[in-house]
Amino acid sequence: MMTRHLLVFFFALTALICAHPLYAAQRCVVIMMHGKWGGPKSPFLKALHEKIEPVCKVEMRNMPWSRTRNYDQTYQHTLKDLGQAVAQYRKEGYEKIIIAGQSFGANAAIAYQTSIGDADAVIALSPGHSPHYMYFSGLTRAAVSDAKKAVASGQPEKLIEMTDLNQGQRKELTIRADVLISYFDPEGLGNMAITAGQFKQPAAFLWVIGTQDPLYKEGRSYAFDKVPNHPLNKYLTVNANHSSTPDVASDQVLEWIKQLIN
Repeated sequence: MMTRHLLVFFFALTALICAHPLYAAQRCVVIMMHGKWGGPKSPFLKALHEKIEPVCKVEMRNMPWSRTRNYDQTYQHTLKDLGQAVAQYRKEGYEKIIIAGQSFGANAAIAYQTSIGDADAVIALSPGHSPHYMYFSGLTRAAVSDAKKAVASGQPEKLIEMTDLNQGQRKELTIRADVLISYFDPEGLGNMAITAGQFKQPAAFLWVIGTQDPLYKEGRSYAFDKVPNHPLNKYLTVNANHSSTPDVASDQVLEWIKQLIN
């Protein structure tokens, strides 16, 4: 009889532990990436971070396109670093790993699933960075051409001057040729219209776009409709601009994450 009571107590205790937010936080992790010229303490992601934290562990990363790093490594290298972080979380026992980001970070979340492809879910918040537009508008054409010539001639480390663009703002940069190509090649990893259709394997995909975002007019067909089918794929629109979208959509993003992990 005592053994039976102990078993009942054990299972009841286990159920309570599993239902506790701190346990849930050990079951899932969100690797969150900021936008262009931002940083891991981005004010645009603060509210969302705080709402997710009780449900999943959140790692805010300082990405190469931050205001402090100035594109200091290639896109491919960056995605491999993310892959190492994912592998470590798997080793630690996390059951669901979500790759998420805002603006350029959203671009990277999509590129990750194309390049590495082992995330359980991808969240793209106000997706940004459009190397195709920047190239064909003439902004980066000369720099990309010079960078490709440098790499072809065996000089990947050659420094190239270019103009970066972020929501209408411009910034003059000098970066390595191989790094420049990796982020700004119009047909490369930064082109979401291409990478969205090249996921290595299906993952739950959430696209969140504000009605005042410049990319909103491109609609679902731009990238969302190209990703592999998954029961939890969702195209979410909110009344917000490029910067405020993560905040405005935070409750809906949280509910989507709960669907994923439950």
